[in-house]
Amino acid sequence: MDDRRFYYNDFSTFLRDCFGCKVQKITIDAGFTCPNRDGSVGRGGCTYCNNQTFSPAYCRRTVSVAQQMREGIDFFAHKYPQMRYLAYFQAYTNTYASMDRLVALYEEALAVDGTVGIVIGTRPDCMPDELLDYLQGLAQRTFVLVEYGIESTCDATLVRINRGHNYAAAVDAVERTAGRGLRVGAHIILGLPGETRPMLMEQAALLSRLPLTTLKLHQLQLIRGTRMAEEYGECPEDFSLFSLDGYVDTVVDYVERLRPDIVLERFASSSPKELLIAPDWGIKNYELVEIVKRRMRERDTWQGRLFV
Repeated sequence: MDDRRFYYNDFSTFLRDCFGCKVQKITIDAGFTCPNRDGSVGRGGCTYCNNQTFSPAYCRRTVSVAQQMREGIDFFAHKYPQMRYLAYFQAYTNTYASMDRLVALYEEALAVDGTVGIVIGTRPDCMPDELLDYLQGLAQRTFVLVEYGIESTCDATLVRINRGHNYAAAVDAVERTAGRGLRVGAHIILGLPGETRPMLMEQAALLSRLPLTTLKLHQLQLIRGTRMAEEYGECPEDFSLFSLDGYVDTVVDYVERLRPDIVLERFASSSPKELLIAPDWGIKNYELVEIVKRRMRERDTWQGRLFV
């Protein structure tokens, strides 16, 4: 029996296949805001959002994009001298500015030695055709991945978390981006209030119909300073937070239903302990990955086994 069938398409292997070497993303905060914060779409942002939860020490908007790249590279280079790097524009909405500013920031990052491509995190309702024109051209000379925060395929959930767009907007953005020959990623949160296990399994099937290259999954986390944390304090019965064991089984069930060629970038997010309210599993992300792999072996399953 081929042991590879127990696994899934992981992101590090995908990058190694693309570049022939180890590649690391360097997270950048380019000083963007979000149309769901400044009033263009809404106010207050998504109810779960606190950008402090995923910003490493070298990622700070008080220094230039190039300096953030150099500091990030220095952080990794002593351990992996042959490593190459992707500029990851992550914080807030990284397509929400004028074309001139966007192009200048992207090109600044790409000009740093050792940078072999760019990953741009954004919202489905913030991708104008003019920017797609530029990215389509950029992809002729470097690696480009556009990553959309979809979060849920259920419109009622998107309203509840104050996302400011519906699922149709996500479908449109993904299809328009892939239609330009660009790699497209998506981000999904598992365990949002009101979403049941059958809904999540249907979600895996819906996402599999989209022309996605990559997919990120992570568990719902309640973070201090967010509106969702306040909602949890007021009505904890509205939330069904995952236990570690329950989450692992849900991830395996989900991955079984995904299209086999989708590259899975991650299964979980790890927020700073001082910000995290729940769930606190007390493990690192790489440990969770090993638990997921072990569970897949125990269940004799693999990505796409139940895909139809």
